[in-house]
Amino acid sequence: MEIRRRLWAWAVAPLTLALLATGCDSGTQEADSKPAAVPTTSGARSESPARVCAHPEAGPAKAPAGAVTVDPAKVGDLAAKTRKSPPNTTFWLRPGTHRLDPDRYAQVVPKKGDRYLGAPGAVLDGGRKNQYAFSGSAPDVTISHLTVQGFVAPTDEGVVNHDSADGWVIEDATIQHNSGAGLMAGARQQVRDSCLRDNGQYGMNAYKGNGRITGLVVEGNEIVGNNTGDWERRKPGCGCTGGIKFWAVDGADVRGNWVHDNRGTGLWADTNNNDFLIENNVIEANDGAALIYEISYNAIIRNNTIRRNNWVEGRKAADKGDSFPFATIYLSESGGEPRVKARTDKIEIDRNLLEDNWSGITLWENADRFCNSPANTSSGDCTLLVKKTSSCKKPAIDKEPLHSDCRWKTQRVDIHDNRFVLDTSVVKCTTKCDRMAVLSNYGTYPDWSPYKGEAVADAITTGQHNRWHDNVYVGPWHFVAHDPAEVLDFTQWQSVPYRQDTGSTLTTDPKAGD
Repeated sequence: MEIRRRLWAWAVAPLTLALLATGCDSGTQEADSKPAAVPTTSGARSESPARVCAHPEAGPAKAPAGAVTVDPAKVGDLAAKTRKSPPNTTFWLRPGTHRLDPDRYAQVVPKKGDRYLGAPGAVLDGGRKNQYAFSGSAPDVTISHLTVQGFVAPTDEGVVNHDSADGWVIEDATIQHNSGAGLMAGARQQVRDSCLRDNGQYGMNAYKGNGRITGLVVEGNEIVGNNTGDWERRKPGCGCTGGIKFWAVDGADVRGNWVHDNRGTGLWADTNNNDFLIENNVIEANDGAALIYEISYNAIIRNNTIRRNNWVEGRKAADKGDSFPFATIYLSESGGEPRVKARTDKIEIDRNLLEDNWSGITLWENADRFCNSPANTSSGDCTLLVKKTSSCKKPAIDKEPLHSDCRWKTQRVDIHDNRFVLDTSVVKCTTKCDRMAVLSNYGTYPDWSPYKGEAVADAITTGQHNRWHDNVYVGPWHFVAHDPAEVLDFTQWQSVPYRQDTGSTLTTDPKAGD
């Protein structure tokens, strides 16, 4: 998580505030409540497919032919039968609560191609004793129609696919009430039609310690109530929470999910992600941003319904007097890069509905954050354009190509054909909740930085092909350019030197959005 956001204190308030705003009286939003309709490419509306927590699809009532039956009455039966069986075995878990041996390191270690199918009512419960449910490096494992709960993975670790093995399929599963992350991710992983609910840190932590994750699919899931441990409060500025967190993922399709009522950010792509397609999702009532795309590249964000996000974290910052435009879609040092192969060479944000969120879209670039800078909070990471972080130093960094390639740029962002609706009586705000922004800080650090002064602010504002156009605004919107002090009205935003939102319209009466 980048340092300017830390300094501007995205602290987390209790989830209850957001729930009260959505009409829920306790816990997370009821899974029976109807999600927003999702905009389609044609502009019509289609029902979200992701009401899976309240209505999970039942597994097979009888064991499939050739399957190994697992008995819930025998503690450790699942792990024992997995050890004894050859690869590509199908295991059918009978109805009831299955448990592993009462040791924190007791876990199931699948073999290649193993399949685990839960009968109706089958639950694998860690009893708050076991750390991991499924682990190991075996590829192409399937887990379906099974509830996995009560495991106590350490911080930043996951319960299902703990070791980020490749090719796993998680479908029609419920992964809930675990510590750490509900699941990790490997290359070619598919997570479909599953409920990732009320896990301590993340619903899913898409992180692979020994390489990049390619070909990830996250489709038709309900991702709700995660970060029950409130880690951003316990470790301020850790950037270690979210409904889903993505790290170094190259090629991800995130489609048709219902991401709601998470304590913190809904979807967060952090550090050298690339080639994301984020479409047809309903993202609503998360305490923080709906979407953060941070020091990453090339994405298509389209046809999403994004409502009532960032009320808790945005209001907390405003109450502290913070002038930063905390946004519902936040791009931090992220942009389009033609030299990084992807389905697009831009970040394109189009045909989305953003309604009654705390502010809209902020494009931000920290002038002090670049490879080899102490201000780069992503440890030793460098851009995808530079092979050795150590090469980003004087005198080489003062000249091209390193002068350009040693920093992540918010560039080539195309924001168009979206509808931004804000009713301050719904959000219950009077100021600072109405911002659209493109800005940077004044470069100061470290003393050898070649990006001091206003060079980066000038570049992101007018020199890096960041464009808003053909959007519809309803409500009392304001615009921020260059730095937080430059708050503009719509006419100023459209005029020289910014020339933003050509072809766009603004109607100040929020009732026009009905």
